[in-house]
Amino acid sequence: GSMTVDMNNPTCGDRIRLTFDIEDGIINDAKFEGEGCSISMSSASMMTEAVKGHSLGEAMQMSQEFTKMMLGEDYEITEEMGDIEALQGVSQFPARIKCATLAWKALEKGTVEKEGKSEGTTEED
Repeated sequence: GSMTVDMNNPTCGDRIRLTFDIEDGIINDAKFEGEGCSISMSSASMMTEAVKGHSLGEAMQMSQEFTKMMLGEDYEITEEMGDIEALQGVSQFPARIKCATLAWKALEKGTVEKEGKSEGTTEED
């Protein structure tokens, strides 16, 4: 099925809509449309490329690693995540971090909502 997520970043007016084509929990295709600064758009583009062929769980893991990279924490970026390490420099500009993480936050939001709808909620300690 398909999953669409809208998200915006009021700070700099970025708006993004993500559309995922999901089959058996695997992201077959991911697209984004939106407008905003080059950082948020290039991050969105890299994110949609990185998650194709992966499960929502793996996509969430990528998102967490990306967020760690942005926060200057230890992170693990795998080759299949493509060029997203190119955005590492953004972490030095706190005001731009929200731009870089916008698409990833939208991915997380959509995943949480989707899992909440389809499987009920599972709680882990």
